[in-house]
Amino acid sequence: MNQQGRPTRPTGGNAISTQNGLGIAEPLIFEQGQEKRCGVDLPPLPEFRERLGGLRREGTIGLPGLSEPQVVRHYTRLSQMNFSIDGNFYPLGSCTMKHNPRLNEKLARLPGLADLHPLQPVSTVQGALELIDLLAYWLKTLTGMPAVAMPQAAGAHGEFCGMAAIKAALAARGETRIKVLAPESAHGTNPATAAALGFVVETIPANAEGRVDLDVFKAKLGPDVAAIMLTNPNTCGLFERDMIEIAEAVHAVGAYFYCDGANFNAIVGRIRPADLGVDAMHINLHKTFSTPHGGGGPGAGPVVLSEELARFAPLPFVVRDDKGFRLVEHAKDAKESIGRLKGFHGQMGMFIRALAYMLSHGADGLWQVSGDAVLNANYILASLKDVMTASYAGPCMHEALFDDRFLKDTGVTTLDFAKALLDEGFHPMTMYFPLVVHGAMLIEPTETESRETLDGFIAVMRSLAEQAQSGNVELFHEAPRQTPLRRLDETLAARRPVLKWTKGQPK
Repeated sequence: MNQQGRPTRPTGGNAISTQNGLGIAEPLIFEQGQEKRCGVDLPPLPEFRERLGGLRREGTIGLPGLSEPQVVRHYTRLSQMNFSIDGNFYPLGSCTMKHNPRLNEKLARLPGLADLHPLQPVSTVQGALELIDLLAYWLKTLTGMPAVAMPQAAGAHGEFCGMAAIKAALAARGETRIKVLAPESAHGTNPATAAALGFVVETIPANAEGRVDLDVFKAKLGPDVAAIMLTNPNTCGLFERDMIEIAEAVHAVGAYFYCDGANFNAIVGRIRPADLGVDAMHINLHKTFSTPHGGGGPGAGPVVLSEELARFAPLPFVVRDDKGFRLVEHAKDAKESIGRLKGFHGQMGMFIRALAYMLSHGADGLWQVSGDAVLNANYILASLKDVMTASYAGPCMHEALFDDRFLKDTGVTTLDFAKALLDEGFHPMTMYFPLVVHGAMLIEPTETESRETLDGFIAVMRSLAEQAQSGNVELFHEAPRQTPLRRLDETLAARRPVLKWTKGQPK
């Protein structure tokens, strides 16, 4: 083992993997390569002719030489090292990781949809535009909002869209407001988005119940406030009960209510954000409507807009007239639009999957989705709160939040606890977020997990909590033992990342 806990291994052409059962520490493909080895027979090169001013290659181009089985096994092993929702329970709080129904995947691969090109003539993609329009109709119906912007590439991009529309609406009123209010528990993208648009962010503390402190919020309101950015249910997994009062207070000073819709999964089919006074809200299609998520994409973050903000929606957008569907793509046709935020009209593959999910469930099915998500989270909360410390009293919404008080004086940290969970075959929950809770462990089971899966997870969590409290510190400090790589030096990795392989570099 080296100092970072990585198994040492031979390098070069004779490299082999250090193996723990089937937990293979796979060498880099460059480490496995040998000169003059190739997976195919290539014809001899033709007689060399001078090109590019007589420049000749003076060395190898650095590609590894491997046989076909080596290449296939290498990438297959790497794929097996990825923790995925198809293989295991993925209780990542604040970032819903739910099953992706195969029906959705099958529809997205239909030739008439999978073979589309964004530069095709509009007359040849009428079905695709109708699909986008139908998805937009569902999103407007489920949220009660009159308009929706579809092009955004992800949730954070959607936030930017919604807040840019708010900024444009203020400018159209001849106002320059500089402040945006955001709760302490907000997703980090909320204040980042506001700052990117030139706003000054002021935080609102949480009260003892984990919700917005209403008195502090009202004290911060004034003619310089542009908007509040509020998540509901919030990142503590709790419903903000004062939503309507907050919206009324925001509107009374001429400001707007931006709702972070990341947790719409917990209320879809039950509450319409428009009825709560929301002016703009992004929707993460992967969180609520099961489109694939992970690795940074592919993302889709539609934004629903109030009637007052609708005219500022970005380009392009779909309209329907007596000739069929068409795209409004130019500023001359939408003079108040904030303009184009993305090269084309959103992520078509995600639109197909999300609409398939909606149509296959129907309104009643989506109502059950949110109910089951909340039920599963409360099942975990009720099953663990006697051995772990729940951060707030009462039931939760779609995710259960615990802090590290139950680990006090044990010598075990939240990070240690998460590493031990890896050895049990479970991906760790979200750690240390939200920041308002010390040593946070945020668990979201989603609605797609069975009771048997939850019972297995609960049993492991209870066992680990009891091990920590009984003084078995070594179990946690040495974890993970059963993964291809042992515990890494995360501080060193963040400060001195190695982003490029160089021959002969130390392991």
